[in-house]
Amino acid sequence: MPPITHVVTHAVTTRALLRGQLAWLRGRGHEVSVVSAPGPALDDVARTQGVETVGVPMSREIEPLADLVSLVRLVRTLRRLRPDVLNASTPKAGLLGTVAGAIARVPVRVYLLRGLRLETATGLRGRTLALTERVACALAHEVVCVSHSLRRRAVEEGLVDPARARVLGAGSSNGVDAERFAPRPPDPALRARLGLPEGAPVVGFVGRLTRDKGIEDLWRAFEGVVLPRVPRGLAPARGRAGAGRPRAAGRARGPRPPPAGRPHRRLRGRTAPYYGLMSVLAFPSAREGFPNAPLEAAACLPVAGFVATGTVDAVVDGVTGTLVPRGDGRALGDALARYLEDPALARAHGQAGRTRALEAFAPERVWTALEAEYLRLRVPGRLARLRRAAGRLGRSRTLKRALDLSVASAALAGTWPLLAAAALAVRVGIGRPVLFAQRRPGLHGRPFTVYKLRTMTDARGPDGRPLPDHARLTRLGRLLGSTSLDELPELWNVLRGDMSLVGPRPLLMEYLDRYTPEQARRHEVKPGLTGRAVVHGRNALTWEEKFAHDVWYVDHWTLGLDLRVLLRTAWAVLAREGVSAPGEATMPVFTGTQAPASARSLQAV
Repeated sequence: MPPITHVVTHAVTTRALLRGQLAWLRGRGHEVSVVSAPGPALDDVARTQGVETVGVPMSREIEPLADLVSLVRLVRTLRRLRPDVLNASTPKAGLLGTVAGAIARVPVRVYLLRGLRLETATGLRGRTLALTERVACALAHEVVCVSHSLRRRAVEEGLVDPARARVLGAGSSNGVDAERFAPRPPDPALRARLGLPEGAPVVGFVGRLTRDKGIEDLWRAFEGVVLPRVPRGLAPARGRAGAGRPRAAGRARGPRPPPAGRPHRRLRGRTAPYYGLMSVLAFPSAREGFPNAPLEAAACLPVAGFVATGTVDAVVDGVTGTLVPRGDGRALGDALARYLEDPALARAHGQAGRTRALEAFAPERVWTALEAEYLRLRVPGRLARLRRAAGRLGRSRTLKRALDLSVASAALAGTWPLLAAAALAVRVGIGRPVLFAQRRPGLHGRPFTVYKLRTMTDARGPDGRPLPDHARLTRLGRLLGSTSLDELPELWNVLRGDMSLVGPRPLLMEYLDRYTPEQARRHEVKPGLTGRAVVHGRNALTWEEKFAHDVWYVDHWTLGLDLRVLLRTAWAVLAREGVSAPGEATMPVFTGTQAPASARSLQAV
């Protein structure tokens, strides 16, 4: 089994986020070592997990001279340990570890992306953090993201090539021990020691007391909404102050101390016993990778938090908890109060969270997936093939853009008389405006304006709302849609670079929040004038089938595939196949799905 070295900035990360994993890998026959800043936490990891540890001073913040010294020591350490696999995580250790690994020529370098501090950073600090992430991602053979939303954000920010960013299973770096955090009756002795009245509901918070963790929003929600609605509400908070902490209590912008008789407890130590006292966990964090606290709590409690990177993967809105817009303290307070007022709802969401934790986030399931990835990357020649494939992919993308420009230019030049005639027909038969313009999500979900010939009227009902599509679609519109003439103005989008000739069709902006993580991958390429779903049934397909074709295209794209799709599109247009779904003018509204079809089960074009 290959030797594995973990590099983290501080051993507290290893002790808290890799509990049991290192000992499990050692039991599987791997030589496991950990490199981090020295201290009691590192000694504790060596004692409890039985692995070799090496202390190399590393600071969490950017300190050029100290970082250079740390880099030199890391290179020496890696040359001595000679691991086959390097797993570097946390921002500073990710940068220094991947650089040192490249210098020491470690065969397999994995950057475990746990989160993006740059999400809440601005100015020079934000640009510096982005640069360090790009370097770490570039020097790693593979970037393992701990959640789908984190991967999506990293790709959108241009930090990593989608082809080298992966999420293993449902995400998480270590899973959750659902038995350790199983529902348990409240401990009367612990309740009494904390001074919590018998039967009083408890709002819990687990995390560092910093602005990024939403401590100010939580206090506003608690004081402004929860206390008036649930007067006996109590709010114990576990954590420690850290960088970016709110101003001291009593100052204008900081959280104020709790009113008399409504105690606020700051707790330290293991969280498991305290979950038994809580009625609901508040998690108002502004950014995460894959947060452990809501996953631990979800093994027995409902969670109320913000829609934020990572949190959306740990909490299923309306199933295991409630998610509200980030920064909306009143909505957060309403969600917390609702759980305190409705114990049946709290129990239902807590039970659903436990079921999910047991099924998707069992620790050994996560550990097995990581080990399998290490072994996959270690196969002789695989990394070289991956690098060569990445190089070919880059060249092919350049050729794809050249194909887009040449074909779109020729098509506009050859069809402008037809386009002009169609535009005149729209002007006479439907009226102004001739062009339909709408914001649609493009590459990585970034909005752009798509242009089409108008096919519907502006007819509205008595309530002032637009009538259904079938009532507004004219005979001329049906003709333009069935022959795809209404799509000709999109050639301008192709020339501008908003779209490609071939790719997933651009849909509505409001659909972005309704995709599953797998379906959202359709935005890893530019949207297309035509696509694989168009030539395999168009609107006769279900939404799930369409998205499965889109994701298959993302994973298997080649120039040859594009050419085949273009040829088959010509036939599909001439045959007027799949113009509308049964009983619909075009397609019904996409409202979301729980079980998308597997993109990888489809056959090649």
